[in-house]
Amino acid sequence: MGPMAWRKAGWQPLKWALVAFLAWVASPSWASHAYAQFGDVKYPPGFTHFDYVNPNAPKQGQISLVAPLLANNFDKFNPYTLKGTEPPGLDGLVFETLLVGNMDEPATSYGLLAQDVSVAADRLSATFKLNPKARFHNGDPVLALDVKHSFDMLTSKAAAPQYVAYFSGVKGVVVLDDRTVRFDFKRPDAELPSIAGSLPVFSRKWGQVNGQRKPFDQIVMDTPIASGPYRIGPITAGRDITYVRDPAYWAKDLNVRKGQYNFDRITFRMFLDNVAAFEAFKAGEFDFIQSFISKDWVRQYKGRKFDSGELIKQSLPHQNAAGFQGFIFNTRLPKFSDPRVRQAIDLALDYEWMNRQLFYGIYKRLQSHFTNSDYEAKGLPVPEDLALLRGLKVKVDEAILNSPVPVPPVTTAPNSLRGNLLQARELLKQAGWTLRDGQLRNAKGERLTIDFMDNSPSMGRVVTPLIRNLEKLGIEANYRVVDYAVYEKRMKTFDFEAVSLATQGRLIPGAELFQTYHSSQAKVNGSGNLMGVSDPVVDALLDRISSARTRPELVVAVRSLDRVLRHGHYAVLHWYSNTHRVAYRGGRFGQPAQPPLHYAPEAWVLGCWWSL
Repeated sequence: MGPMAWRKAGWQPLKWALVAFLAWVASPSWASHAYAQFGDVKYPPGFTHFDYVNPNAPKQGQISLVAPLLANNFDKFNPYTLKGTEPPGLDGLVFETLLVGNMDEPATSYGLLAQDVSVAADRLSATFKLNPKARFHNGDPVLALDVKHSFDMLTSKAAAPQYVAYFSGVKGVVVLDDRTVRFDFKRPDAELPSIAGSLPVFSRKWGQVNGQRKPFDQIVMDTPIASGPYRIGPITAGRDITYVRDPAYWAKDLNVRKGQYNFDRITFRMFLDNVAAFEAFKAGEFDFIQSFISKDWVRQYKGRKFDSGELIKQSLPHQNAAGFQGFIFNTRLPKFSDPRVRQAIDLALDYEWMNRQLFYGIYKRLQSHFTNSDYEAKGLPVPEDLALLRGLKVKVDEAILNSPVPVPPVTTAPNSLRGNLLQARELLKQAGWTLRDGQLRNAKGERLTIDFMDNSPSMGRVVTPLIRNLEKLGIEANYRVVDYAVYEKRMKTFDFEAVSLATQGRLIPGAELFQTYHSSQAKVNGSGNLMGVSDPVVDALLDRISSARTRPELVVAVRSLDRVLRHGHYAVLHWYSNTHRVAYRGGRFGQPAQPPLHYAPEAWVLGCWWSL
């Protein structure tokens, strides 16, 4: 590449980053094709397609996948209410948002239903101009009144509470004209325009009967009136659901959709358990599967069909944030309210033994709530972190300020499981739990018991050795597998003691942290604060996260949150992998030469692959 070409290539991304930044800080007259939380926009106005897609991919054929066990017994077509279970794929394939992200830029969104966005100079509002081509599946145009209706429904008591929490920074929505809508914010927050842009939009006619609209939580099996690339197709109760590509899809040639959603039909097939699903995959009943169990990946994903290429086994690299996974405690229960008890239970997990004996050395141990990212706290607080923590209006424990951040225990020399259990026994004693006749009891004579609840037996091989180690401390633990309907109900009402939880990591943490950790969500049924975190220091840090104007400010605030959470010992951290382990039927599908940087396998397959 010559000097002139280099300068041109280097200037263009900088130019559009500057435009996006000005759209953020300048007057509403600066309308932009994209919004970036920190001003870094990769694609200029008029770009043709995202780099990781094939813009010439044929629109044809079909693909079938296995449905998550959690969605086997779906009983509604409204994914935004608390009660019931929606079918897999519904939200992403049928519904659309004002802006859409991409798999290479974690903090940038481009126009989808909205053709442009502008942010007020005071950052207290964002205005979206709707694309005049946008249409719902019934042929109606997508109008500003539909946007306002969608917002009002999702922030009402009839919607699942996580939507109320997610949009809590939005004061209201104002219709300016047929295709212009303004979101007013409660506070200046660089993430709020992205949050507003992520609003799922559906028609005001959804749920209407004879001109009368049902209450939102009574819209259950009504076919959604949305604008996405697919519509709900044939359904076989308890067996499968198929989505059919809309041939009149309004955005099929739009740059943010070019080369995407290429299958005519997408089917999710349902099975009673993972064993039945894998056997069905080998028998040809569906085309794509992701492996989450290391033992299965090493011992089952092999044989004649894999050797011949009929089935392809592939480890796909990614640069996703590690995400969170661990056994979480319900700290609303008195026996788990003391962090020393929670730390003692953590000390009973022998991860090194598990990785050797159960995981075939595939995984790495999670170190924090934000492992493998800039947001991971390490060692003692650095000066920037101390300044933030000491500047909060609430008192921060001196241990957080003056001692290294806790890390998961290890059993490799010079450490040992015996040494960890001795430390755990001392912590339990300090918390008021002592051994009497081989059983751990408090001053009231109550025994310390733990009920690990799950909706699948797959974690049994992990919990069993942990239970054995807890028995050495005098703690009686049980592993209980319940039906998914029971599991879902108990989770929504916080009727559990300990469960295994996994959440997808985000390269730019934001509003989802409020749902997961803010004290206001601790007693709201159906909220994401499953651990019951209720800490004024955490709340204050969440406020700082939401008000961060630059990425360095965000990093310091999230890193401090990680430090505080880890001192609270809310979870026994698990493990993670830096690859996606997938298998699919060979010779049937085309895929771009390189996967994107940040992606979930299923979203990449459904969005970017095509049928040969």
